[in-house]
Amino acid sequence: MSASDSKWSSMAALILGAMLWATSFVVLKAAIGKYHPYMVIFGRMMVATVIFLPVFYRYRHTWKIRSGSWSLILFMGFCEPCLYFLMEVAALERTTASQAGMITAMLPLMVALGSYIFLKERISTPMVIGFFMAVAGAIWLSLAGKPEPAAPNPILGNFLEFLAMVCATGYIICAKRLTGNLGYPPFMITAVQAMIGFVFYLPLLCLPGIDISFHFKFEFLWAILYLGAFITIGAYGFYNYGVSKVPASHAAVFINLIPVFSVIFARIFLGEKFNIHQYSAAAIILLGIFISQHRKKQKTAVKSSKHSIYITSAGQKIDP
Repeated sequence: MSASDSKWSSMAALILGAMLWATSFVVLKAAIGKYHPYMVIFGRMMVATVIFLPVFYRYRHTWKIRSGSWSLILFMGFCEPCLYFLMEVAALERTTASQAGMITAMLPLMVALGSYIFLKERISTPMVIGFFMAVAGAIWLSLAGKPEPAAPNPILGNFLEFLAMVCATGYIICAKRLTGNLGYPPFMITAVQAMIGFVFYLPLLCLPGIDISFHFKFEFLWAILYLGAFITIGAYGFYNYGVSKVPASHAAVFINLIPVFSVIFARIFLGEKFNIHQYSAAAIILLGIFISQHRKKQKTAVKSSKHSIYITSAGQKIDP
């Protein structure tokens, strides 16, 4: 595959991943309104694990985890899906799918900051300014939300969604290192995530108040099949593939599409809508994202034994 084909395939994968992720807010919000959140998340992980098991068996000789990678893989799984979904389901019990989706707009900036610290990727002044604008917009979005049956405590709910984004940041940085620097197949990393989530959520079903005897209904089965197959495998698979081809901070930019899609889907399927203050706050968040992506193309000469190659700040090579 040529560099151009690889670029377009990674972009397509990241866009599809963002679109699928946006639908998960709507489906998860609807499901946890009728069933216990831990049942929904466990069912999701179980479906993904069952689908992955024969694939994992097929590639058992090539999909081997090297001894030095276990801590990174376990930390990635602990961030997401384990802690991430605990935070997200708690958030969606208290806020709307639309507002939770808007909070995800902060994730690219958080990933950029994390990539700067842990992966030594570049960070610019506009990115820092955009980050603080997005945080201010998220706070305004939360304060502008009024308690309602679908969102009894939007301030707490949006804060919990922010914590979920902190967990997602840890996952993306780990996934980038595993698929990019260490060369693990993206599909393998997605499979390992699902299995870690299955093991993590299984004992949680034993907690008091979780009745699993009546959950085998069509609505429940449809929700966990969609979340497990299309989101856990599809969205994460597409994103892990995309992040293996481009810098983590660049891949995270495509997450900006999630709030746009989530507001549209929540409006269509759940009837959710923003008030004028929330629309203004959402605009501030997106404006902060836009400012953060401003880059000046700078040519830096890199000398080699044969000739010079110029690399722009966008990562493009210019061979004179």
